[in-house]
Amino acid sequence: MTIAPERPRLRPPAEKSPPPGPEHRRTTGSLRASDVYAVLGAAAASLALTWLLFARLLPFSGAVGFALVAYVLFLGLYAVLVSFDEDGPAVRDRIAGVLVRTFGLLLLTVLVFVVAFTLWEGREALVHLNFFTQDMSLAGPLEPLDVGGILHAVVGTLEQVGIALALTVPTGIVCAVFLTEVPGAFARLVRTVVEAMTALPSIVAGLFVYATVILGLGMERSGLAASLALSVMMLPIIIRAADVVIRLVPGTLREASYAMGSSRWRTVWHVVLPTARSGLTTAVILGTARGVGETSPVLLTAGFTAELNALPTSGAQVSLPLATFELVKSPEPNMIARGFGTAAVLMLLVLLLFVLARIAGGRGPGQLTKRQERRRAEASRRDAARADRSAPASPRSTP
Repeated sequence: MTIAPERPRLRPPAEKSPPPGPEHRRTTGSLRASDVYAVLGAAAASLALTWLLFARLLPFSGAVGFALVAYVLFLGLYAVLVSFDEDGPAVRDRIAGVLVRTFGLLLLTVLVFVVAFTLWEGREALVHLNFFTQDMSLAGPLEPLDVGGILHAVVGTLEQVGIALALTVPTGIVCAVFLTEVPGAFARLVRTVVEAMTALPSIVAGLFVYATVILGLGMERSGLAASLALSVMMLPIIIRAADVVIRLVPGTLREASYAMGSSRWRTVWHVVLPTARSGLTTAVILGTARGVGETSPVLLTAGFTAELNALPTSGAQVSLPLATFELVKSPEPNMIARGFGTAAVLMLLVLLLFVLARIAGGRGPGQLTKRQERRRAEASRRDAARADRSAPASPRSTP
């Protein structure tokens, strides 16, 4: 007796799963309603207790003392409220978070206050067009604000900072590459000297240039001498920051470049520096911020003048920080308004320089400009055409 083979069972067709939709970002924050209630309750209780201490129990007074006592009480009460629901590590984490946010808010408040106060005090001078197009050669202490300006200080600052950057940026980056790519005893010595020079007082840098360049070499006080003094201050900042950034480049990128037969300098030029471009831009910004607001080195090496001097190699030349210092010292209200207006222009100029530097070097690794993308596309087309020409012709098919 033969048994017929069992027929395969037909399975119903599987239902097509819908295409996956866009992935939604999950919230990783742990903020709960109890946390908000703890913060609000601790704040209200601390204010009430501080008012009770200052107004009823103790002979305390003053806004600063009230704020400090209220903040200390807030931390203690907040820790107590959080401890009802959390354990020890969580309580310490919440306290640390409150401290970090408080300090950040405090620094932001101080920054906003400084900027707003400077703009408010200099508003009377900033509304005049001559403030940006004239110098102070014809403006005395009693002259109205529609006479005189800070053109000479703007030109002096741009020239001095520009010359200082032209000297320090290539020198600092080359030195940072040397410290990173050529390790040894001499590199450790140079790194130690650079770290010690980062805390160099500005007056010492001005005295150094004044003694060596002006007194020793016979150069007159000029914008070039001021640029040398600013370079002494900016160079260690750029070297130190660029050294830290270059050391963060992964070693696998260097190893891959060496494996392809590239030399050390080609690896540094085409792999290391492009990878660390945004960090190097930050290093230049830090160096510029150190040198653009200095007063004493410029006063020692460039002197002071109320006239426009666009030639940095000869004659006294003033900068925006030095002009602010000299104008604010005057007891006249118009001169003080000019001083605050000069400080406001200095802040705007620094902001503009930082924005330009960030635009120029803020692209990440692998991000190309429009011109570089066009050049890469043209190179790809040339390579494809050369590959087509060098490919052997296919044999003709026989019938």
